[in-house]
Amino acid sequence: MTSYYNGFPQSDRDEAINMINLDELEERAKEVMPEGAYYYIASGSENEWTWRNNTAAFNHFQIVPRALTNMDSPQLDTEFMGMKLKTPVMISPIACHGIAHKDAEVATQKGAAEAGALFTSSTYANKSVEDIAAAAPNAPRFFQLYLSKDWDFNKMVFDAVKKAGYSGILLTVDALVSGFREANLRTKFAYPVPLDFFTRYQGAKGEGQTVAQMYASSAQKIGPEDIKRIKEMSGLPVFVKGVVCAEDAFLAMGAGADGIYVTNHGGREIDCGPATIDMLPEIAKAVDHRVPIIFDSGVRRGSHVFKALALGADLVGIGRPYLYGLALGGAKGVQSVIEQLNQELLIDMQLTGCKTIADIKHARLTHFNYTADNLKSNTDPSRITPYPVTNDNQLKEEDSATDAVSGASQE
Repeated sequence: MTSYYNGFPQSDRDEAINMINLDELEERAKEVMPEGAYYYIASGSENEWTWRNNTAAFNHFQIVPRALTNMDSPQLDTEFMGMKLKTPVMISPIACHGIAHKDAEVATQKGAAEAGALFTSSTYANKSVEDIAAAAPNAPRFFQLYLSKDWDFNKMVFDAVKKAGYSGILLTVDALVSGFREANLRTKFAYPVPLDFFTRYQGAKGEGQTVAQMYASSAQKIGPEDIKRIKEMSGLPVFVKGVVCAEDAFLAMGAGADGIYVTNHGGREIDCGPATIDMLPEIAKAVDHRVPIIFDSGVRRGSHVFKALALGADLVGIGRPYLYGLALGGAKGVQSVIEQLNQELLIDMQLTGCKTIADIKHARLTHFNYTADNLKSNTDPSRITPYPVTNDNQLKEEDSATDAVSGASQE
């Protein structure tokens, strides 16, 4: 169940995934992905403190159960920017889904649509915005923008996105340069599958370039005036993605942002920065319901979704888990990941007397101080474990049926 693009193995699975929780998918994904591609998804920057703490910090907030609420059958449907969704769980944008599955973003969009979730596509997607839209014509979708230094490129992107029926733009402002991602350096990772917008604009495939090289083509200087220019050129609502403090929320809203996206890029940029869930309360207070809030980074449980909603988010995004689901099950795997979170979230709603997503915003949480770890990166030589070698996760030499020895760690 593997196909190859120039020797790079791509899963072609299309099946629901049986799981107990999302964490177990991370290890299972190694069986179908090459080492470099896997660690591009799985790792963070530097010592990965923020990457780990994004999830651990959800424990700083505790859900207070409620009894005698005389309530049953909670409902997950919600409305966001005029879009009717079946779940508050959202597909956060990640580049190059082709490293997980041959159908890339097309399969991710199909899985999100089946689950009734908002899908977001990256500027660095393998599939075109037109093909993604055609995969689920009536499904809701947003587009994540890495602003280019070249405004002709930006204009081409805006025109294509709007014509394809995308409903809004997520302007990434927290990744002006690539974080120091040690795992990418150790595995010498480069994008192995062409990126559509680079192909159509420059004839360049965006293939074989490193993460740092790709970021170098993006704008390293973004200010409030860029928000206004993007809104005018695109004619679409613009959310500012990468806000982790109240000051930046005020700046974004002052520049006309239509929404705030609280994220630290999943711990892939600045290490030793705060977990997003710890910063969400101050941002929600600054926003004060004037614009919607999207939240992500570290979400692995339905209880994490519940806490983020209770602390002020309107939608809660997931990243790495759905790519593991994509690798292990294609579109149906993505759907399985969302449904796993939905199942857990419904239990939390039932046990707190929250009938609707709106009710969660009034749920009671408590908060206790904490201590954090200072572990080395998971890809540090002192901690790394041998990468499994399977028939499905090996690179192949061009025009050869033999495995490339550089495809994964060898025993």
